[in-house]
Order: sequence, then C-alpha cells, then structure tokens
Amino acid sequence: MKRLALLMLALAASGCARPWEIGWDPAYSLDERNRQIARNWDFEGKQIVEDVDHILLLRPAETLSIWNIR
Repeated sequence: MKRLALLMLALAASGCARPWEIGWDPAYSLDERNRQIARNWDFEGKQIVEDVDHILLLRPAETLSIWNIR
C-alpha cells in the first residue's frame, strides 16, 4: 500500500496528469478526437473487407505477378 501511494505521488509530481493546474488542456479537442476515431474505424473497416475478399478469393487476379514479366 505504501508503494502504491509513493507511485501515485511520483506520478502527480512528475506532471503526467494534473488537470487542476491552470492552463492544462487536453492534447486534442473533442472534434479532432472524434475525427481521428472515425478515420481509424474507416481504415479498420476497409481492412476487414479486404481481408474477407482475400480469404473468399473475391478479388481479381493481379496483373503484376512473377509470371507476367516479359
């Protein structure tokens, strides 16, 4: 218990998270954070669709393969 208290004190003194200080702002605004989350969800969704297409062999054959070199 004593170690936990010392760890909490060290974190508070180091400046990791002190919202009670004047001038403390989050790194991103709420709008920026929501855009980042939406962009990440969009990317992850596209990756899932690509993976499913690859597994089910729904993509056309690539034209740039090792057998297509002239």
